[in-house]
Amino acid sequence: MVVLNKIYTKTGDAGTTALGSGERRAKHDLRIQAYGTVDETNAIVGIVRLEAAKIAAELDKVLARIQNDLFDLGADLARPETDEDLGYEPLRMTAAQVSAVEAEIDRLNADLEPLRSFVLPGGAPASAHLHHARTVSRRAERLMTELAEAENINRHALVYMNRLSDFFFVAARWVNARGTGDVLWVPGKNR
Repeated sequence: MVVLNKIYTKTGDAGTTALGSGERRAKHDLRIQAYGTVDETNAIVGIVRLEAAKIAAELDKVLARIQNDLFDLGADLARPETDEDLGYEPLRMTAAQVSAVEAEIDRLNADLEPLRSFVLPGGAPASAHLHHARTVSRRAERLMTELAEAENINRHALVYMNRLSDFFFVAARWVNARGTGDVLWVPGKNR
């Protein structure tokens, strides 16, 4: 369990931060950007939950699980993979976490009509926030794939983030009256 007694430590005043391994890196380091953007995604999920709790308790429950998974993902990214014996098993994302998100996508998608156009972010407030979460999670995924070209990262972490953005898209449609309230793109409408 993590214990935080003091919030400011002054150790980052010179522009570095510590990874889970204790190694210090610049705050603009790609690994820091990746898990920072995962954290940003988590914050948006917190905003989504303010609305989701009002409209669908089962969706709020899924979002609560996703928030915990996102902290796991941040912890995974904060501790670089190594062949070194650490004396313990570091927290890593798992195939089971990916499968759980896929099951939720399938469950929500079963209620939706097939798309006939691209969907614009909007509709219900929860839907708009879910689209925001989708775009930020895609940014996190882009940073993670860039990081994966430079350093080893857990494959399940990458797959999880890819599925999560799909979940946010499907959940946004589901919130919008099971897709009937989607705001659809009309190509060239304002020419």
